[in-house]
Amino acid sequence: MIRVIVADDHPIVRAGVRQILERGGDIAVVGEAGDGAALIRMVSTEAHDLVLLDISMPGRDGIDVLKQLKYANPRARVLIMSIHPEEQFAIRALKAGADGYLTKESVPEEVVNAVRKVVRGGKYISDRVAEQLLHEVGADPGTLPHAALSDREFEVFRQIAAGKSLTGIAEDLSLSVKTVGTYRARILAKMNLSTNAEIIRYAIRHGL
Repeated sequence: MIRVIVADDHPIVRAGVRQILERGGDIAVVGEAGDGAALIRMVSTEAHDLVLLDISMPGRDGIDVLKQLKYANPRARVLIMSIHPEEQFAIRALKAGADGYLTKESVPEEVVNAVRKVVRGGKYISDRVAEQLLHEVGADPGTLPHAALSDREFEVFRQIAAGKSLTGIAEDLSLSVKTVGTYRARILAKMNLSTNAEIIRYAIRHGL
């Protein structure tokens, strides 16, 4: 029996995922977590084979949680399932150690198959992500300015693009306002932008 922990901040999503997985007959959901902190506590006490992790939860960014899981146990199996399109987060998640990436638009059979494949030691990516990876191998890394941002800078970038204040971002990410200001300055320098308005325009133009 494959033992899965589901981490998502929406109870209705966790319930739906549990139903999909357990319908397969060889998968059991052994734990549910609504945020990153609860997940970190749970994985240390609950025997499991895989974590199905939402990339966007309250508090710590899902990429940070993923990195902590992999740091604590490099052999941990983590499958990301997100509302965000693959082109926005899949490559970052894979580079951070994820064993696969699904969007929440995936059909139930795809979710079950992805869990089985990852637990067997494989990686699960869509054909679209595979093409992205091939493109990145031969692409100039400076082609798109946001590709140069670190994971934390990218998260701050997204929140600025969503119109959040530095104070609001600091509260969401459990950082000081000064630290968020430093990240903002790095973002502007790396992307050759000058204002938050330019960040917002860039994000809209590139579908971020």
